[in-house]
Amino acid sequence: MKRGKLDTMVSRNRIRLLQFLMGLVFFYLLFMSFEIPLVYRTGYGSVPDDGTFGFTSDTLPRPFLLESEEEMADKDAPRRPSDDTFLVSHGSPHRTPERRMREFKKVSGLVFDESTFDRNASKGEFSELHKAVKHAWVVGKKLWGDLESGKIVLQPKTKTENQSETCPHSITLSGSEFEAQSRILELPCGLTLWSHITVVGTPRWAHLEDDPKISILREGDDSVMVSQFMMELQGLKTVDGEDPPRILHFNPRLKGDWSGKPVIEQNTCYRMQWGTALRCEGWKARADEETVDGQVKCEKWIRDDDSHSEESKVIWWLNRLIGRTKKVAIDWPYPFAEGRLFVLTVSAGLEGYHINVDGRHVTSFPYRTGFVLEDATGLSVNGDIDVHSIFAASLPATHPSFAPQKHIEMLTQWKAPSLPKKNVELFIGVLSAGNHFAERMAVRKSWMQHRLIRSSIVVARFFVAMHGRKEVNIELKKEAEYFGDIVIVPFMDNYDLVVLKTIAICEYGVRTVAANYIMKCDDDTFVRVDAVIDEAHKVQSDGGSLYVGNMNFHHKPLRHGKWAVTYEEWPEEDYPTYANGPGYILSSDIAEYIVSEFEKHRLRLFKMEDVSMGMWVEQFNRTKPVLYHHSLRFCQFGCIEDYLTSHYQSPRQMVCLWEKLMHQRRPQCCNMR
Repeated sequence: MKRGKLDTMVSRNRIRLLQFLMGLVFFYLLFMSFEIPLVYRTGYGSVPDDGTFGFTSDTLPRPFLLESEEEMADKDAPRRPSDDTFLVSHGSPHRTPERRMREFKKVSGLVFDESTFDRNASKGEFSELHKAVKHAWVVGKKLWGDLESGKIVLQPKTKTENQSETCPHSITLSGSEFEAQSRILELPCGLTLWSHITVVGTPRWAHLEDDPKISILREGDDSVMVSQFMMELQGLKTVDGEDPPRILHFNPRLKGDWSGKPVIEQNTCYRMQWGTALRCEGWKARADEETVDGQVKCEKWIRDDDSHSEESKVIWWLNRLIGRTKKVAIDWPYPFAEGRLFVLTVSAGLEGYHINVDGRHVTSFPYRTGFVLEDATGLSVNGDIDVHSIFAASLPATHPSFAPQKHIEMLTQWKAPSLPKKNVELFIGVLSAGNHFAERMAVRKSWMQHRLIRSSIVVARFFVAMHGRKEVNIELKKEAEYFGDIVIVPFMDNYDLVVLKTIAICEYGVRTVAANYIMKCDDDTFVRVDAVIDEAHKVQSDGGSLYVGNMNFHHKPLRHGKWAVTYEEWPEEDYPTYANGPGYILSSDIAEYIVSEFEKHRLRLFKMEDVSMGMWVEQFNRTKPVLYHHSLRFCQFGCIEDYLTSHYQSPRQMVCLWEKLMHQRRPQCCNMR
């Protein structure tokens, strides 16, 4: 009985102890429920004001993409420990800046202190370019603020955006009507298979030119006789300050060519950069030469230096003696003559364009990847020619709208991966214009699908400024919010101010993603991501600062012409050593220096972005040695085999390069330049 009473007392004591412990747990959980929100409310506002980055909080609002409180806690974690395996084996040995916040920044964090600028500007310390920067920044910042607040909206359209246009099946213009339209025949729906255009005209007589573009003056000559004209199928002009793409450039040179002979030159041009010309000089096509729809690329015509006439007579007499018959060959003259009427027809075949003059086939030009028939929305004829009439037939009746929706594919597979919880090895900033919807979509569908980017070892973002058209800005905002790969640099876009986007790339690379290397490229540049990282690792073996690209040494500014630079803009006789703008790499310490100097208003600005970078690296080099590495594989014009980057690639060319890289496992050009 005593033992039973003892057991009963022990059981009651255990129950009381258990109840006491449960009470303690309850009060602890109640206390933590009040404490945790307080930590999150106060902890993120107390960023140390140590001046490490010169970063201020008065920039435009930056929305966060946080899925949970746990993720939020991770996103304020300190920088990656120095014993991380990836950085130890491959990373940059110099200090990698600490990341401020794990956030998707839709707006660049670059700071432009207007009050400090105004005080120094009154002392005459800034150039006209600096003043233009200030104006563009103030206007662009206000425009973006209005866009964010919803003050800017599009008026509803009476016509459905995706409704197809109805276009004429044929178009006829007289010579006077063609002149009234600035010598351009509009093709609203482009061309389709077997479409054809006929031009009736007369070449003008040759005239003297003292600055011929197709020839070089001989010593002692002041001028040369020139007669030439250009017929071009052109695409839509998509970028302000640039000529529209030339899908077919047909250029008969009756007199004045550098060869001294009448020739026909054909080519394409994209982003004002010409491809490889196809020159027809009157020679007979080789038997093994590639044909276009069974037609030779260049027909033979009579040349004044053709020495085959005597040989032909001998062969003809020998054939007569042995009784061999042969088809009669007719030698045609050059198809154009000064003052003589001609009828030219260009038709769209399966493999290329075919040009007939006066009923005879003259040339065939194969389609080049990146240009399609529906893109040919205009025909222009210029030069030494009088056009009497133009007739276009077999044209397509419909064409989809040219709105941004034609190019943007709102699919989750093209969205950018979220920023990693650790620092990244390489950050790629891509310069883009607001209305380059097709170019950005092509990049997303090509090299941005690389495994290193999808796994966030490498991060890539587009840097875009405000456009002059509000409808473009509204679509741009939607695009940025959906894909999460666009950083808005809030200034009014201008060709001379592209340098601001480059500084913004540096700021994002060192402060948002804390990358070891920062790369800048354009939205028409194809990047081999893994090969670019390997190139940086291979070069940087001693731990110094790094500047890698296709270097220009001892280049001089052009003082005349379209791209002229005045002495006020650049007083020196030579540019510093600089890498071509389509693609180059910096170590993070150089990028951090550039951002710091800009925010202190001590950074010299120049309208040519790549020259500016060379100037800044040269300044940095005075305090810390920089390793300059030159590589032609950062291709400036078009594409070369085993490229690191390829420039001037159209959206279709970008996708073509990616498909070749994926299927053939080696860098191979798409045979378009």
